[in-house]
Amino acid sequence: MRWLATALIALVAGFGGAALWSASGFGGNGTRDYLLAHPEVLTEAITVLQTRDQQARLAPLRTELETPFPGAVMGNTQGTVTLVEFSDYACGYCRQSLPVVEALVAANPDLRVVVREYPILSEQSVEAARMALAAAQQGRYAAFHGAMFRLGPPSPESIAAAASEAGVDLARARQAIATGLFDSQLQTNADLAARLGIEGTPAFIVGDQALNGAVGEQAIGAAIEQARTS
Repeated sequence: MRWLATALIALVAGFGGAALWSASGFGGNGTRDYLLAHPEVLTEAITVLQTRDQQARLAPLRTELETPFPGAVMGNTQGTVTLVEFSDYACGYCRQSLPVVEALVAANPDLRVVVREYPILSEQSVEAARMALAAAQQGRYAAFHGAMFRLGPPSPESIAAAASEAGVDLARARQAIATGLFDSQLQTNADLAARLGIEGTPAFIVGDQALNGAVGEQAIGAAIEQARTS
């Protein structure tokens, strides 16, 4: 019933839905009976609509989205498949997702992971994000990223400890942070999230798919495989 789903999508979207519905010939009791017997069609239609909307939002932003802040990359920096993650160091689900991302990197030698710092939960997560970008500037991003999640939640003490463990030059990092050097990048990440309709963390984007929440290795792995073959 592809054309019925199309009519439903048009109705949900509000683009000439009434005319299309009438033209479909399903404007009578038969339609009501069909939908009562097959309500899953509505859910399927809405899912298709959401997927198309998501793809339309992603397409014009892909290059910007996949271009990292210099150094804020994990995995194969020259990889041919890019996974983008919006992350917050105060987010417990982001912490749970770290081993998932690490496992995906290990299983996919062509995987490049671009992390977009998106600190929305606390002022301390903003401070941790700034330090992460300072670590990236010094080539210590992955080490800081892992240490921060292990030593968190973010606080002045845990941020300093993670930076020290990662081999970050703290004096140099704090000097860079004090200049406001990294704030424009955080604003860019927030703007991208808003344009993509991302309201929480973690959020993962690979290919033309956006996955919200701690969806797990299987779901992200399937999206990576699809992006690789598409």
